[in-house]
Amino acid sequence: METRIVLVRHGQSTWNADGRWQGQADPPLSPLGEAQARAAADGCPDVDVVVASDLVRAQQTADIIAGQRCFGPVRPEPRLRETFTGEWTGLTRDEIEETWPGWLAADRRPPGFESWESVAERATGALVDLHAAHPGGTVLAVAHAGVIRSVERGLDVLGSVPKNLGGRWFHVNGDGLVAGDVVVLIDHASVVVTAPDQL
Repeated sequence: METRIVLVRHGQSTWNADGRWQGQADPPLSPLGEAQARAAADGCPDVDVVVASDLVRAQQTADIIAGQRCFGPVRPEPRLRETFTGEWTGLTRDEIEETWPGWLAADRRPPGFESWESVAERATGALVDLHAAHPGGTVLAVAHAGVIRSVERGLDVLGSVPKNLGGRWFHVNGDGLVAGDVVVLIDHASVVVTAPDQL
């Protein structure tokens, strides 16, 4: 029995808003990120299970969607954590370019930066285990852009960097993992931040 997994990126975090590389640092969602998660609840398909990276921005996104749709509790999955970015954690692209000129353009990374192969291996393992635990089910998995792109790369699928609440369907059966269609759960242009007293 095939398990369908919609793997999406979390809502905007405070560091996303500042243009900072997050890696496994743990900033929360920004007010816009919370609004994106609320909007994504309307665009999310019906699912049987919700899992999320154990980083706060992914957990918050999943909790908001699951709460609005009554999907039940969110299960943390540490293997869906973002790529460890080492010395670049917390830096902007300009700051990286200043200290490591040309490295971003050349796709070079500093020592200790987690390889995409490592990310793909652990994240794919998590998705395959979701199939074993929920055969035939539909799963929402909230993760990170680096995770989604690494899994795609491991399957020789070319994908652009997913926007917040964007990602891809994956299908898992006894033969392994197959990439499906790209998905975006929100219309970014229509998401606005609502003041708490207006909720």
